Amino acid sequence: MIIKPSREKRILYIKTSLRWLMYYVMIFSEFIFMASGTWRKPLMLIPTALYIAVNNNIYASAVTGAICGFLIDVSCDKLFGYNAVLLTVSCMMISLLFEFYLRDKFVSFLFISAVVSYIQCWLDYKFYYEIWNYDNIKMLFTEHTLKIWAYTVISSVFVYLVLKIINHFLMPETHFTIEETIRNEQR
Repeated sequence: MIIKPSREKRILYIKTSLRWLMYYVMIFSEFIFMASGTWRKPLMLIPTALYIAVNNNIYASAVTGAICGFLIDVSCDKLFGYNAVLLTVSCMMISLLFEFYLRDKFVSFLFISAVVSYIQCWLDYKFYYEIWNYDNIKMLFTEHTLKIWAYTVISSVFVYLVLKIINHFLMPETHFTIEETIRNEQR
């Protein structure tokens, strides 16, 4: 005799599977966008990985950060694994930060996205250009790297809106116990 899961449990499985499918369709479409055309495009995979890390556990955040990092490495023709390590660590820290201290608000996500994008762009500039002591290297930082950072921060607004809609319809609802409700009301 096979015991079927309850209707609510099946809906949870379907919504979760569909949500992750939508996440990865968005990630691979952003990868195609980043890999085609010129080099002056936003690194849209950074805010996508960060927002997925905001709403999920640390393991899912680490895997998504690693996948997005590898895709950034491939599309930007960087050392394979460089951005993957940076984005994996960033996603894990942000997942823990939003789990324990911050709430899923637009301003906090935009700030975190701007900081992580700036760190990634700055390290990219340091390790790929400044370390080799090229001529007029500061001009490259101000005219190329900072523009890509600004495009990434602007694109994070659109990424936030799309992923917020996906989460609104497909994120499972949390059921609080009485103790958790009382604790949240006292804050």
